[in-house]
Amino acid sequence: MQRSTFKVLFYVKRQSEKHGQVPVMGRITINGTMSQFSCKLSVRSSLWDAKANKASGKSLESQRINEKLENIKTNIGKQYQRLCDRDSYVTAEKVRNAFLGMGDDCRLLLQTFDEYLAEFRKRVGKDRAYSTYEDYCLRRRRLAAFLEYEYHVKDIPFKELNRNFIEKFVVYLSTVKGLASGTISAGVKKLRLMTYTAYKNGWILVDPFAGFHVRPKYAERRYLSASELQAVMDVELPNYRTGINRDVFVFCAFTGLSHADVVKLTHADIHTDYNRNHWIIDKRQKTGTQFRVKLLPIAEIIYDRYKNLHLEG
Repeated sequence: MQRSTFKVLFYVKRQSEKHGQVPVMGRITINGTMSQFSCKLSVRSSLWDAKANKASGKSLESQRINEKLENIKTNIGKQYQRLCDRDSYVTAEKVRNAFLGMGDDCRLLLQTFDEYLAEFRKRVGKDRAYSTYEDYCLRRRRLAAFLEYEYHVKDIPFKELNRNFIEKFVVYLSTVKGLASGTISAGVKKLRLMTYTAYKNGWILVDPFAGFHVRPKYAERRYLSASELQAVMDVELPNYRTGINRDVFVFCAFTGLSHADVVKLTHADIHTDYNRNHWIIDKRQKTGTQFRVKLLPIAEIIYDRYKNLHLEG
């Protein structure tokens, strides 16, 4: 009875139309269960025949599309037959996963990324910083957005990753997201880590990143001269809040601390030695490494100015 209800239909996602092209999607239905997938094909919207579930006409373009759709339907039918012979109960999701190579022994890219993030989150506050965790989550979201944009899928098996996939991801980050080369390089590094994990664990036979490099172009970093820093300290500012921001910047300059390290300072982090000198003794926000910094005269003045307002505790 199951086999009589097995159907494979194709349709286009018109809301995702780009430059007159629409992605072709597939839908499997079996005994009341349904599962959809991307055919990884696109067709001119004017060519699609919604009633016939295929491209219309006899042009070479239509013939090419319809031939690929027929191959997809045949392959899905073979997976359905195999599962019916093996399992007592077959669902559309099972057939879809088998067709896409996503069986129980198949690993997915974002699935692996999520597992990595879960383990990383456990280490936050110990030897990892929460800001780094947030940054990795952002890179994961960009990768997920790319899969939706380019392939119209929620996840993808590692075995489908190749050099073309990586190159398309780089182009996407550059053109669609408008990211600079340094940010692109950082995002690609996390993808590289995921593929290396898959290669190391034997989930794929070849690392698609082998021989691939993204070389970021960094702008030359400037530094303030003594006179420029003095000008920042002397300038008259329009309001109190802007003055606070300026003083935090100057405090960072005279202590060598990052903004994140200064923001979390409390009175408990300020220590006085036998000579009545003040020292900041704390741990770096990012690495957890302890540091000791003596307050120079200008940093001391700023500390005295705000100690009753910003260093409660």
